[in-house]
Amino acid sequence: MTALTPPATIAFIGLGMMGRPMASRLAGAGFTLRVFDLSQKAVSDFVGTHPTALATASAKAAAQGADALITMLPDGKAVRQAVLEGRDGAAEGLSAGALVMDMSSSNPVDTQKLARDLAAKGLALLDAPVSGGVKRAVDGSLSIMVGGAAADLERARPVFAAMGRTITLCGPAGAGHALKALNNYLSAAGVVVMCEALIVGEAFGLDPGTMIDVFNTSTGKSNATEVKGRQFVVSKSFAAGFTAALMAKDLRTAGELASHLDLDMPNLQQAAAYWTAADGTLGKGADHTEIFRYAERLAEKEGS
Repeated sequence: MTALTPPATIAFIGLGMMGRPMASRLAGAGFTLRVFDLSQKAVSDFVGTHPTALATASAKAAAQGADALITMLPDGKAVRQAVLEGRDGAAEGLSAGALVMDMSSSNPVDTQKLARDLAAKGLALLDAPVSGGVKRAVDGSLSIMVGGAAADLERARPVFAAMGRTITLCGPAGAGHALKALNNYLSAAGVVVMCEALIVGEAFGLDPGTMIDVFNTSTGKSNATEVKGRQFVVSKSFAAGFTAALMAKDLRTAGELASHLDLDMPNLQQAAAYWTAADGTLGKGADHTEIFRYAERLAEKEGS
């Protein structure tokens, strides 16, 4: 089948913190967008900025006449509801042969089931979660991890290229979501380790900025120290644009995957529990870099 090139019609469901800039990249590349979000304000704001996009009243309405569907939602349950199980599921509006791209962070086992259920309706699924945060969503340099058939990826490549710089076929359905969860395990662990090192060092009298500079020229360097250290933690701005709740959810997903495979991964399970507890403590909407505040609380409790 031919590649999805502009002005192909894309139904885009989910105009949140990541979805909005991703959809903006598609509009800027010349794709025809039909958009839907449970928040009417999110839809009206997007269409106000991108007048060529069409606001729709439901997922099904967005999908009608579309060549492909993109979901960018909080989790796989929301995706399944929007695509298959809701009263106006998007699958009802898509024509046979259309391509569904779930760019959310979903459970890979559930994704495998979703792929089978969509295939029964003549629809192909690519799971294509992203990494890079809001900044890279805005400039179109996301890393996109794809699960599904290679031929379907080639169809979707022009769409992904408008949003990401690195597009990797990771394996069959569910592979993209599995790799995203595992990637975020590494990322989350790095942030916690950096925060704890900063807290211990500062208690000893070390300057946090100096510590970050040394980490970044030494073997302790990581994405956390390079991208989040000075910018969001040392500055105390805590505005990286990805919530602690979503990080905790991704770690639970990684832990559930390990359990599904009968693998004992104690560090992974502990990390999932740590972030889940932090999410409950930090409050709704807390940025994931605020894990520093949670680590500080634990340090104070230990010292009391």
